[in-house]
Amino acid sequence: MQLNNFFSFMATCIALSIFTVACNAPANDAATKAAETVVAQPDMAKIKAEIKAIEDAWAAASNAKDVATIVGFYADDAISMNDDLPMLVGKADIQKGVEAEMARRKENAKTVFETLDLYGDESRVTEVGKTTQTDSTGKVIYTGKYMAVWEKRNGKWLTIRDISNDDAK
Repeated sequence: MQLNNFFSFMATCIALSIFTVACNAPANDAATKAAETVVAQPDMAKIKAEIKAIEDAWAAASNAKDVATIVGFYADDAISMNDDLPMLVGKADIQKGVEAEMARRKENAKTVFETLDLYGDESRVTEVGKTTQTDSTGKVIYTGKYMAVWEKRNGKWLTIRDISNDDAK
């Protein structure tokens, strides 16, 4: 009789264990799968197009020596770090740096920016690019590279950090 009770007890324990595991298993239904895929990836192609449009406007302003427009692409608290120059902190400092750069700029020089890589999300991205400058005949007179951190503030992309340096002379 005791052996019968032991087998009954064991059968009950096994059944209870199976029931517990089955009840605690995660649901594998369509609603659960839909909830898992709600986290959408940023549309980097769209963001890259937005940044490229800004870079094109920046190049046009640079070609026109339009300091105010260039400075307008920076956030008030931006920091800019250029080759062989001290760090520029804030818009007033950046404006002085841009003015000095425009004073050194050769006449009829044309600047083009090329975005090579862009990564981040809808609110902040890092851009890696290169700069090419040509003279009025189309001869390349300068090349360099840069990284810029863009942040979307009040619906507008602004540069919050940038660093650039020249290629070998």
